[in-house]
Amino acid sequence: MNIQTALNNAYQRLVPVSGSARLDAQLLLMEVLGINRAWLLSHDDEALTVETAQRFEAYVLRAARGEPLPYILGRRAFYDLEFFVTPDVLIPRPETELLLEEALRFASTRQQLSGVDVGTGSGALAVTFAVHSAHTVYALDISPAALAVARRNAEKYNANIHFFQGDLLQPLIEYKVKIDLMMANLPYIPSDELPALAVSQHEPLLALDGGADGLDLVRRLLRQVPSVCNSRARLLLEIGAWQGAAAKQAAQDILQPLECDVLSDYAGHDRILRITMP
Repeated sequence: MNIQTALNNAYQRLVPVSGSARLDAQLLLMEVLGINRAWLLSHDDEALTVETAQRFEAYVLRAARGEPLPYILGRRAFYDLEFFVTPDVLIPRPETELLLEEALRFASTRQQLSGVDVGTGSGALAVTFAVHSAHTVYALDISPAALAVARRNAEKYNANIHFFQGDLLQPLIEYKVKIDLMMANLPYIPSDELPALAVSQHEPLLALDGGADGLDLVRRLLRQVPSVCNSRARLLLEIGAWQGAAAKQAAQDILQPLECDVLSDYAGHDRILRITMP
């Protein structure tokens, strides 16, 4: 069997589960062969060895069952870096890059600050922020398995990050750490919506389930904020597409902030709650 035949067969099997079936098939075969896309497309009559065909078949079978490609490949691009990912962590999304850009913009106005990534998961936010700034960075997660992934990514890029395992901001409260910037991409999907979403079939529920209205953890986090924030600290929280008004009201009720607004993503949906502390 040659490359073209293998790709065509894979494409047919992936169409029912993917909107990018052709590209997915190519990425999987590129991974198996250890080559780039240009080589793949220019050698479509190249024959596959039995071993290569079997490895490709195993990958296609996983993808056809709906397993996300980043878990199969073991990596995912975020901003300008590539991160190791496993089913222990949420797959980084492009929408979260908006939060990172806001964080870097705020950090550029300060000579020195301490920042924290709450619910760090793969470490995509914390590591990318640390790589692109010279500030002190903390990364927190309740999951030891997630922290192991984040540490591996930090080591890959030689990022100097202080990791703590614990519930939301509790580790910083216990160690009396004060911060000037908080980034958080917490679970924000309402519990009763999760079963109908494909994301819940493979990605960790701990990183998805936001409670009754999706904002349970956001409210808990906001209640902890005064214990760790310096004056004029900036808080950046990723939220669901229709949660802006409710999230903003929660922040105003709990924190009485100096400023509070909701930023939209490129699709015009609510995406980031931006708060400036008094």
